[in-house]
Amino acid sequence: MLRRTVLKSAVAIALAASISVPVANAADEKSINFGVISTESTSNLKSTWEPYLRAMEKATGVKVKGFYASDYAGVIEAMRFNKVQVAWFGNKSAIEAVDRSNGEVFAQTVDSDGNPGYWSLVLVHKDSPYQKLDDILKCDKSVDFGIGDPNSTSGFLVPTTYIFAERNVDPKKCFKTVRNANHQANAMAVANKQVDAATNNTENMRRLLKTNPDAHKNIRVIWQSPLIPSDPLVWRKDLDPDLKAKLYHFVMTYGRIGSPQEIAEARKVLTDLQWAPFKPSSDAQLYPIRQLGINKQILKIKGDTKLSDAEKENRIAELRKQSDEISKLMKETPSM
Repeated sequence: MLRRTVLKSAVAIALAASISVPVANAADEKSINFGVISTESTSNLKSTWEPYLRAMEKATGVKVKGFYASDYAGVIEAMRFNKVQVAWFGNKSAIEAVDRSNGEVFAQTVDSDGNPGYWSLVLVHKDSPYQKLDDILKCDKSVDFGIGDPNSTSGFLVPTTYIFAERNVDPKKCFKTVRNANHQANAMAVANKQVDAATNNTENMRRLLKTNPDAHKNIRVIWQSPLIPSDPLVWRKDLDPDLKAKLYHFVMTYGRIGSPQEIAEARKVLTDLQWAPFKPSSDAQLYPIRQLGINKQILKIKGDTKLSDAEKENRIAELRKQSDEISKLMKETPSM
């Protein structure tokens, strides 16, 4: 019932937006750059994203250029300096875009399999002697560990919070080596026994099963996180309002409205991205991830032996105040 209500709302809003923007009313922007975070190789990302961007271009009448950086920070900084106007982010990188790059969440991905979100994972090789998380946390400097981009939600923030901060473990002191890489690189490193364990997520593992089943069968999961909210789309707040309306109409109706053939073709493009049609969203979807970041800081402060009890108390009190403010906002924000 809720999903049907969301669908109806999305389509109604999008249609209203389209009515207010006559086709003849061209936006000031002749082209926009659409940023794609580096979850895997650029060639892989282009193969799945370019069909979507071409459809966006056709629907809006504005040239849409894909922007593929080597790391998450590249897309965040590009949006900050208006080199990217719209982007797909994870929740943590979206927070950076909102706080530093004049960004604003306007849509949220929907899992093609109906999952309410996704999960962070820790992977090992199928033949690894490590059977559970505690096996790699003996901290005897014998494990080579792969972690995600520092701006990745599932590859970095979630595992560092739920695994390391909760146990007061410093990965650099615990493991033999720690390297940062994207999801695809970490998965392949585990499959090829280049690292003993690495972070990843359920979405990327589903994609790996499709693109490289031989590598996938050599991987085993030893830890899964609590649920992570689905990813957002973010645009710059100062984007031309008419163009915003066109983009919003496209995003919310793509795969929902059109002839049966058009809908089927759109659904195929979305499925390749592992998504169903998008749903409306806002910066409010980032509240739980902001809370997670605060909890990580609190746990880190509690385990900091260099701080006095008074310093810990003062810092934690300030963080809890921020947490309470976010909790209040979460209660006041109606769910989509």
